[in-house]
Amino acid sequence: LPTVYSKKHGISFEEAKEMIIALLEAEQGKLNWYCLDYWEEKLKLDIMQLKKDTAHLIQVHEHVKGFLEAARENKKQIYLVTNAHRKGIKLKMQVTQLQNYFDGIVSSHDFGIAKQEQEFWGQLMKVINFDKERAIFFDDSLDVLKSASKFKIKNIVAINKPSTKIEKKIIPGFINIENFSQALPL
Repeated sequence: LPTVYSKKHGISFEEAKEMIIALLEAEQGKLNWYCLDYWEEKLKLDIMQLKKDTAHLIQVHEHVKGFLEAARENKKQIYLVTNAHRKGIKLKMQVTQLQNYFDGIVSSHDFGIAKQEQEFWGQLMKVINFDKERAIFFDDSLDVLKSASKFKIKNIVAINKPSTKIEKKIIPGFINIENFSQALPL
């Protein structure tokens, strides 16, 4: 992103990087942070094209399909509940072909509220009406995990290595797993 931005706007890579980091930090945890339309307007770049150009980096984590198949075999309802923008979700589903594993895909953009906010969970309940005592919620964001906990979801699991490109980080206050093999058997 800084490389493309610096070329388009005629500034150095370092200037572009500093500016983009400042903009990202100002929106972190808010819906805009996840909104591709917002960033396209703010940065005057075709963010979706940049995502398509790097789609080869999208990968299904090891053990995810096995976990989803086991959940399906055990007649569990499976929802992808994400802060990701619908355009980004569509691209990821095209690449991963995971969409048929889910009973539904819910984006926080559908409600105009990020998962970090309590209002999100109330809206989610209206859509999928899950049992807070029996549901299992997985996420890699401490703010989102805390929000789910505050909403009284009983079973919350932190994914402490959401990408093969980053080191594992222990997320305090929650059960931590590195991959979905650790969530089996159901």
